[in-house]
Amino acid sequence: MTTHMTQQELESYLWGAAVILRGLVDAGDYKQFAFPLIFFKRLSDVWDEDYAAALAESKGDTRYATATANDRFVIPDGSHWKDVRAAAKDVGKKLQTALRAIEAANPGRLDGIFGDAPWTNKERLPDVTLKNLLEHFSGQTLSIANVPEDELGNGYEFLIKKFADDSGHTAQEFYTNRTVVHLMVQMLEPKSGESIYDPTCGTGGMLISALAEVKRKRGEHRTLKLFGQERNHMTASIARMNLVLHGVEDCEIARGDTLAAPAFHEADRLKMFDVVLANPPYSIKQWNREAWTTDPWGRNFLGTPPQGRADYAFFQHILKSMDPKTGRCAILFPHGVLFRKEEAELRKKLVEADLIDCVLGLGPNLFYNSPMEACVIFCRSKKPPKKRGKVLLINAVNEIARERAMSFLRPEHQQRIEAAYDAFVDEEGFAQVATIDDIAAQGYSLSIPLYVKRDTAASGASTESAPSLAQSWAAWEESGRAFWTEMDAVVDMLDGLVAEEPELAEVANG
Repeated sequence: MTTHMTQQELESYLWGAAVILRGLVDAGDYKQFAFPLIFFKRLSDVWDEDYAAALAESKGDTRYATATANDRFVIPDGSHWKDVRAAAKDVGKKLQTALRAIEAANPGRLDGIFGDAPWTNKERLPDVTLKNLLEHFSGQTLSIANVPEDELGNGYEFLIKKFADDSGHTAQEFYTNRTVVHLMVQMLEPKSGESIYDPTCGTGGMLISALAEVKRKRGEHRTLKLFGQERNHMTASIARMNLVLHGVEDCEIARGDTLAAPAFHEADRLKMFDVVLANPPYSIKQWNREAWTTDPWGRNFLGTPPQGRADYAFFQHILKSMDPKTGRCAILFPHGVLFRKEEAELRKKLVEADLIDCVLGLGPNLFYNSPMEACVIFCRSKKPPKKRGKVLLINAVNEIARERAMSFLRPEHQQRIEAAYDAFVDEEGFAQVATIDDIAAQGYSLSIPLYVKRDTAASGASTESAPSLAQSWAAWEESGRAFWTEMDAVVDMLDGLVAEEPELAEVANG
């Protein structure tokens, strides 16, 4: 097919792979088979597109055409999509050989990018199923002319979300609510030429959102430098494929555990970035606390978090990774980091360091299969004069919409939050500017209801008349929010005393 695909046609085409795999492969494993095949098909079709253009330009010079096509990505002889498609038997072995050959021929750019799917395991993926997948993807041409980079990237993001929806409780490890990510990026305002880092990058969604924001503001997005680290091998590979399919050239996605072995450093210190975006794993229990006490990178400058809570370890890593002049960050955290007693001393030092710019409380159900409320903490290495010694707290718990069992932020919700952040002034019932002394008076708790009180004027309450039953109920509900939020943290702490499956204990970004 040589005509431009609509977004709907593209999404239907991509989702067709899951239809073929359904019943044969667990939904949580779709990604390790589908994503590498899509990427392989794209590379092959773009190579063909470049070859055909160069052949026409050179009036039939095949050597010139091959060299030109290899400028973008090298596809060795026998390793093209059509070569694998032609295999009559042992299709998985032929495919695996081709993928490894492409990785080896593109060192630094594509090494290890296709992941480690068990292509040769015929019990799990019989030749007939693999042939069906190859034939399905062969039904469309994924050239740049047919499917421009942004459109294919959007299709890829669609598939990430669909796989998350299909994969049950593991969805949170694979996909972060995009409306929340969009808000975080908008508030940080990434600019052309800046370096952007996500230490727990998942499938690269936050990095791509930053790229999209610069494009939206008509900035030169190709001057951005994107960096990410992800401990899961397959997820890191998907992030790399995702960035390439979005047309990103200057990027580096490293594999590994950010706390145990940070991948980006210069000489004896961590590499520093202009913008850091993160949705770290929540309150992970299994991490090397003992090593943190003598961290060689100096990331324990606030202290050592408790064993069952690595949140402030990630927090300190992020703060240490911010450029001392331009650095700013947005981190998605559970509410407990704002007030848990076991982290009180860490929080005290953090507040006194005057790094926190804003604490944003979000509504419930913004995460797959979880009713939890989360918060976003914004920090700056060098706050502007009007913000020094102050923290803006925003209670956006009611800025939320819900459709088809999924909660999200509408544009008007995002706009209201962003406007409050930019204004940095009190707004009754919604935002409050607190000084460091104000926070100290609350025992350095950052629990938002302690500062942002209910807007009685907006609710129609009068000082001259008794409140209605509805008003009384609303006031009681609001006053109880702080209590129940802290009770959630207590339950979470007790839960940490019981061994649990790692995948159920963590929530990671995508």
